[in-house]
Parts: sequence; structure tokens; C-alpha cells
Amino acid sequence: MQVILLDKVANLGNLGDVVKVKDGYARNFLIPTKRARRATDVAIKEFEAKRAELEKSAAEKLAAAQALGEQMSGKTVRIAQKAGVDGRLFGSVTNNDIAEGLNKIGLKVAKAQVRMPNGPIKTVGDHAVQVAPHHDVVVDVTVSVFALVD
Repeated sequence: MQVILLDKVANLGNLGDVVKVKDGYARNFLIPTKRARRATDVAIKEFEAKRAELEKSAAEKLAAAQALGEQMSGKTVRIAQKAGVDGRLFGSVTNNDIAEGLNKIGLKVAKAQVRMPNGPIKTVGDHAVQVAPHHDVVVDVTVSVFALVD
């Protein structure tokens, strides 16, 4: 199916690109999330009329994400978890826990924006985690996990 992208989509294209994708990907993800529209002649003409407006809103989103990234850079999130004597956690620290910790210190982050390449954190100590408020803005944040004392 041919679609025209209304937003930048990772590994697919930028705003305004006409790309061919599988039917299910377009029907189940791109079109319902308003990231794309079927590439008909009418849709392309309507897109060209709205192009400046869409580019302006994309630039505003990027500027807001860059401002949030500057606030986040160098921050440390402290998370308390129960741990054994050897430093291994009973459970783990997930992207949801990190997002909640960032929200508590005043940085609005969704759990999907927290990237944990090595999976959930399962040991006490400092760990580097990436937060991506925008696909072009990626910030490193330190997560300090310490043992909860009963």
C-alpha cells in the first residue's frame, strides 16, 4: 500500500515521503496513529496544502523535546528497591520505574521513551540509560539503584 507520511517514522521516512508499506502495517499502525495517510491524488494535494502547517508543528515538537533533553542531561534518578546481601535485586527496575522517577523530579517522560538496551536493571549501583523524548533527541540519564533498608 502506498502511504504519505504525516510525521517522521523511524526506519521508514520523513514528513511528506510517499512510501510503500505492507497493508497491515498501514491499516493497523500508521493510519490509526495519524502518522500516515493513503497516498491518493486527493490526499497528496491536501497534504501539499497543509505541508507548511505540519512542518511547523513538527519543528515545535522537536524544539520542546530539545528543551526537555537539555533539562534531563546529567540528571540522576534515585530508585530504592529491596536487594539481597550480594547486591542483586528482588525483582528489577524497569523503564516504567525510571519514567516515574523522572516525573517525580519534574521531567515529563513516558515509559516508552526510556530505552534500556541491556534490559531491566537487576543489580544495585549506577546504570546509564537513554531517554528519547523525540526520535532525533536522545539523552543519557544515570539511574542510581540502592538497597531499601527495612
